[in-house]
Amino acid sequence: MAASIVIAGASMGGLRAAEQLRAAGWTGRITVIGDEPHMPYNRPPLSKEVLAGKAPFASLAFTPKAAAADVEWRLGAKAVAARLDERTVSLDDGSVLPYDGLVVATGMRPRRLRCPGPLAGRHTVRTIDDAQGLREELTRPGVRVVVVGAGFIGCEVAATAVALGVAEVTVVDPLPLPMVGPLGELLAGALLKRHEERGVRFALGTGVSGFEGDDRVTGVVLSDGSVLPADVVVESVGSLANTDWLEGNGLDLSDGVLTDEHLRVGGHPDVVAVGDVARFPNARYDGVPRRVEHWCIPTDTAKHAAKALVAHLTGSAPELAPFAPLPTFWSDQHDFRLQSFGAPVLGKDDVRVLDGDPDGDVLVGYHSGGHLVGVVALGGHAAATGAARYRAQLLKQPALTA
Repeated sequence: MAASIVIAGASMGGLRAAEQLRAAGWTGRITVIGDEPHMPYNRPPLSKEVLAGKAPFASLAFTPKAAAADVEWRLGAKAVAARLDERTVSLDDGSVLPYDGLVVATGMRPRRLRCPGPLAGRHTVRTIDDAQGLREELTRPGVRVVVVGAGFIGCEVAATAVALGVAEVTVVDPLPLPMVGPLGELLAGALLKRHEERGVRFALGTGVSGFEGDDRVTGVVLSDGSVLPADVVVESVGSLANTDWLEGNGLDLSDGVLTDEHLRVGGHPDVVAVGDVARFPNARYDGVPRRVEHWCIPTDTAKHAAKALVAHLTGSAPELAPFAPLPTFWSDQHDFRLQSFGAPVLGKDDVRVLDGDPDGDVLVGYHSGGHLVGVVALGGHAAATGAARYRAQLLKQPALTA
């Protein structure tokens, strides 16, 4: 039988992996399996343009590169088990796929609140179906929305809801400021002010203990006993890695799939991981394995992992430097953008304003050991452009000491 590679996961990471395997010289069979019925599509617009009714699904779908036109797609099929020693993946339809090489690209799923109360009226935003279902709710007259979680998705959904003319939008989070985890207090405070000026309400420093209502949610019970009236609840409380199907293989699945510096999984050179499910050491920083849930990571990881996997399967030995991507993220909220390069989370103890003012357009630098490790701009186009100017400097910085 001809050699084959199975890619588990048919989102952006799976698509990029298929394309990069061809680019790395793999001519054998490639099969991509994914539990959604859709071909890979762009997810960042789900909480913004799709929710606002400005982006139909056709505008989100990726077009595979010509070199990957012969890839087999098995959509609506979910990986439920793997036997790495036997090199097989089992699907929920009962079929078993043998492989010579395996790419883990199963991504994340939304974490859900485990609180008493009805489920109807509670939403997450991860898939196109999620976003379309939530949009139908947000466009009802007089609807009151509570967003639980003041991270990327929560803040973006809140901004979109306000733009849609939702009567009340309240964001709840146990932390004292929105997005304080990735941004630190300086920018998080500036972000809070901008949201409040545009009509978003906040209940910060408190959690959720339950939901009121019989058949459908009518209120959100906070940890202090107070109740926020709610017709719609959006749960944006983090993600869980889709790794259950890999259990029983002796892998470290404590936070995604642990890989080495070439994205190889658990001592199996015929298995690699890509996208936000991969927990990898970044040689650019301190070498501590971390997951990175940024849009650029599926492409960056796929390019490196494909080379490593093809080298193993073909018996070639290209000299690959350890994986060392420069993380990048952006977030559009209301009429402003957050734009980041590098790893600001590693430099939150030393934050300096590089340009502008937190009350207007501002560019902030994050430092570790005196070295710039990340920049974040908050504001309009000029601020985002200013952040991009630091990209070359960040690429040249010496690695941090673990």
